[in-house]
Amino acid sequence: MEDIDTMFTDLLGEMDLLTQSLGYETDPSEMSSSSSQIENNFSIGFTDLKESLNELEDHDLDALMADLGSDLTETEETLNAAKTGHVHTQQNKSGYYTAQQHLQAPIPSSQMSSSSLPPEPSEPLLAGEAEAQAKADKIKLALEKLKEAKVKKLVVKVMMSDGSSKTLMVDERQTVRDVLDNLFEKTHCDCSMDWSLCETNPELQAERGFEDHEYLVEPLSAWTRDSENQILFLLRPNKYLLFKDPQIFYLWKKHKQFMNEIKECHKELLLKENFEGPSLIVPDLEGPLYLREDGKKSWKRRYFLLRASGIYYVPKGKTKTSRDLACFIQFDKVNIYTTTDYKQKYKAPTDFCFILKHPQIQKESQYIRFLCCDDEHTLSLWVNSIRVAKYGATLYHNYQTAVRRALTTTSTLHVTSLPVSSPPTHSTGHIVRANGHPDQDYLSEPPPDFIPPPPPGWGSGV
Repeated sequence: MEDIDTMFTDLLGEMDLLTQSLGYETDPSEMSSSSSQIENNFSIGFTDLKESLNELEDHDLDALMADLGSDLTETEETLNAAKTGHVHTQQNKSGYYTAQQHLQAPIPSSQMSSSSLPPEPSEPLLAGEAEAQAKADKIKLALEKLKEAKVKKLVVKVMMSDGSSKTLMVDERQTVRDVLDNLFEKTHCDCSMDWSLCETNPELQAERGFEDHEYLVEPLSAWTRDSENQILFLLRPNKYLLFKDPQIFYLWKKHKQFMNEIKECHKELLLKENFEGPSLIVPDLEGPLYLREDGKKSWKRRYFLLRASGIYYVPKGKTKTSRDLACFIQFDKVNIYTTTDYKQKYKAPTDFCFILKHPQIQKESQYIRFLCCDDEHTLSLWVNSIRVAKYGATLYHNYQTAVRRALTTTSTLHVTSLPVSSPPTHSTGHIVRANGHPDQDYLSEPPPDFIPPPPPGWGSGV
């Protein structure tokens, strides 16, 4: 481990020297923070990049090296071509070509040191040491290539529900759906549509489920280096509740008993009417919510209405007509987060709160909008309806993809779980060949998952 630390320190030192050689005057403290920031740009959930690379499994590290190598091929060719052209045009003041021309002046024997002599042969390494050295070499090369890669990559720690974690390499081209599929393979869990990747913000006591179409690297890049945020892999039954039970959101004014008795065919009709028509229809949700006013600890009750473009409210003394509504917030630049324990943290009327904020805002800010609901059902109505208003038909496509993924996995498991048909057997217990003669060398044995058939007449009521 000390060798790896030394390698990483040397690499950062070379980067600092390169910055100085380009003529930038940088304060040492700024250089330290910038190098730390660079390091943070490649890992999420770890104290440093070395730790994150060490957490990668060997085959993941090998895959990273191969991926980085393919990404850098074109870049290296371009740089080599540029250097070749630069060699023929640039000379130093004394008339000699610079060191970039790969020419080396003869060194006087008086100036030769022991460092120029060939190195002494090293002692052979043990098996365990050789493996550790090989991984250290891979990490060193990965550190260099990560900083040159054309495609941004992050080493991400994902927390499991049991407290364990998985380390993944994610690049900016991968969606949350891609990462979920990767986690399905690593954890061998089912592919239920309810599995989600969530971000938690302990400082704001808030969390949000990433949508399956989002590129994961983008929101993670907004996290600060000292952030205590985490990524969780867990089941969220309400992730696609709006598509499982659309009547809850589109017929919310109806009686509860009516919504509970609605048939599946009517649910399908609701989805087609609202998501497959000429234009998407957002639930016409409205009702009273508590608003935490800017810079104040008090919460005031106002009447809010949901529209496709944002949330609106009714000013005092006005009506619910469109001309009287005032815009509260629009969705194009904000995400919605559910919260925990806001009754204690912010003296909210209830603990059923949600906030709307820009993803770059990671701490308390005057630009965060706080809203509080009367109960959990009302909270679910607003959170899921806002997701529809913000993401539109994309959210429906995410649901359809998740359903197909779950059905494909279920079908595969069903086929592989079918009992293996045993060959026809003779009464003597020997395997019968196609010509009717028994094989004397092998006795017939049932497969490990063989289930004996029921006796004749069983289950017929006789």
